Amino acid sequence: MRQAPFDAQGSCVRWTEAAGAEPARVYVHGLGSASTVYHAHIAARAELAGRRSLFVDLPGHGISDRPADFGYTLEDHADALAAALDAAGVSGAELVGHSMGGAVAIVLAHRRGDLVSRLVVTEGNLDPHPPLTAGSSGIAAYEEAAYVSGGGHTRVLAEVGPLWAATMRLADPLALHRTASGLVRGTDPTMRTMLEEAKIDRVYLQGARSGELPGKDSLEASGVRVVEVPDAGHNVMFDNPDAFVAAVHG
Repeated sequence: MRQAPFDAQGSCVRWTEAAGAEPARVYVHGLGSASTVYHAHIAARAELAGRRSLFVDLPGHGISDRPADFGYTLEDHADALAAALDAAGVSGAELVGHSMGGAVAIVLAHRRGDLVSRLVVTEGNLDPHPPLTAGSSGIAAYEEAAYVSGGGHTRVLAEVGPLWAATMRLADPLALHRTASGLVRGTDPTMRTMLEEAKIDRVYLQGARSGELPGKDSLEASGVRVVEVPDAGHNVMFDNPDAFVAAVHG
C-alpha cells in the first residue's frame, strides 16, 4: 500500500498497485465504492495484464483518510488523485473511471493534462443536477446534518441494495454527502464540456440497460468513442466484463 498527503493537515490518499509496463493504468472508483473491488478483476485479465496498474481510493472512501474539514468537491478529489500520481511518479496515464470516478478523471485531465494520456469513462457524471435517484442526487437531497447524523445515511444504505452498500458503508458519511453534493452541483465548465474539449483519446461506456446516453451525438462529434455495452447496466465491469476489458484494451 502506498500513500500521499492531499491537504495541509497531512491527510493521505492511498492506493495499491501492481508492477508492469508504462504508461500506467489508473483505476478510479465511483461514489461510495473502492477501486480494487470494482476493477482488480479487470486488471488481472490476460488482455490487460503486464501494465502498471494503480487502484486509488479517493478521500473519504476505502483506505484513504477522511478529514472533516475537506470540501470533497470534484476538483478536490481530482487534486488528491493528482497528489497520488505525482507521488507515484506517474505521467501520461490511462485513467479508467467509473461513475463519479469518471467525472473526477475528466476534471483531472482538464486540470493536469501532463498526468493523463487516455480516458476510459464508464457511465460517468457529465452534467449537473441529475434526476433524483438513490445515488448522488438522493444523498444530496438531504441536509448535511440530516444525512450524517439524522438517519439519512442508514436509509440510503437500505435503499441502494446489498452490493453497493457493501462498499458504501466503508465510506465516511460526511464525505459521501459532500461528494454527492459536489456531483450534483457539477463543475464550471461542466464535465461534459471538459470531456468534449479534451485533446486525448477518450472512450465512454454506456450500459445498454441504462438507456440512451444523453448528448451522444455531440460527444461523438467531438471525437469521443461512445460504446453501448449489451447486457449491462451501470456497473459494466461486473455485468459484461468481456466487453469492458475489450474497451479498456482499446
